[in-house]
Amino acid sequence: MTTASQTPAQLDTVAEATTRLLDTTRGLDESAVTEPSLLPGWTRGHVLAHLARNADSLVNLLLWAHTGVEIPQYASAFLRDADIAAGAPRPLTEQLADNEAAATRFLGLARSLTDDAWQAQVRTRQGRPIPATEVLWMRLQEVEIHHVDLAAAYTPANWPAPFVARILPQATADLARLTADTTLAFTIQATDTDYTATIGPSPTHTISGPASSLAAWLLGRSPGTDLTGDLPLLPAWK
Repeated sequence: MTTASQTPAQLDTVAEATTRLLDTTRGLDESAVTEPSLLPGWTRGHVLAHLARNADSLVNLLLWAHTGVEIPQYASAFLRDADIAAGAPRPLTEQLADNEAAATRFLGLARSLTDDAWQAQVRTRQGRPIPATEVLWMRLQEVEIHHVDLAAAYTPANWPAPFVARILPQATADLARLTADTTLAFTIQATDTDYTATIGPSPTHTISGPASSLAAWLLGRSPGTDLTGDLPLLPAWK
């Protein structure tokens, strides 16, 4: 969990990830926006529209922390989805401008928050209470994972080591909770770090590979062809 004293460094990390994302977006050609992303049913335009609206949704949570007035992350699930669908077909120049502006709003407000505001409690769109400091981690996940989803040369292997070191245990724990009532059982072992974990009781086999590849597979961003071991069919993330 991020503390208020760690927020400057976390903000820099989010800003750096955002710069990489925007650089990739600038490198796309106009037709690329309507081409498929790595997410089923979504074009690159859907991913870019989602990233911009996600930044604005997290601005809502930061405003909640700053003012003490409850502001939901999204007004409704319907409007969230409608905004993404409406924004997806826009030309690349509009997508880029929108993401630049949304990122500026998010980072500008984040840099203005006091230590007390960072400790304020807000709620995610799923209703989970969190300290405002966790909003930075939420945004970093969106930027790094959806950067990969653009299918534009940025892959899990490009994820910074500190991001992988945090997302891999989280993905493992999330899958363990998701499959708690199933017979799924295996060991995860990273070949480039000392990370090891188990899914389910009495695991009978081990799945190994680079930490970033393991994280990508657990997150549904890779078929796991660069991993070794008997890979089970994982449940779809909801």
